[in-house]
Amino acid sequence: LALYRRGDDAERRGVLRGLDAIEAPPAPWREAGLELVADALRANDTRLVAAALGRFAAEHLDDHAWRHGVLKCVFLGIPLSVVSGLGARADDELAAMAERFATERRAAGRPVPDDLSLLRARERA
Repeated sequence: LALYRRGDDAERRGVLRGLDAIEAPPAPWREAGLELVADALRANDTRLVAAALGRFAAEHLDDHAWRHGVLKCVFLGIPLSVVSGLGARADDELAAMAERFATERRAAGRPVPDDLSLLRARERA
């Protein structure tokens, strides 16, 4: 935790990527990892957000936090290809959230990011 908290951006990304290497983390490690991922997902640094959505997040974030992390990627222009487990975890609720986001963008006269189609396709299927 200390390296993440006191580290520079590169060190923070390294810590987040390191979480992916921990197989079946014990409860204290899991909780610490979730805290770090949640912190990174509150940031506006695209590299930090992308690093936060690795395998650890795919396996341990609850559905609500994971969905919002995925949409934050779209909002920040981060390609969804960086999101680990997207195919396995994407669900109808994420598709509905993506559709609402696309509707808001169109209503504001803003372009709809291409990656939203990856999420919205599920709702139409």
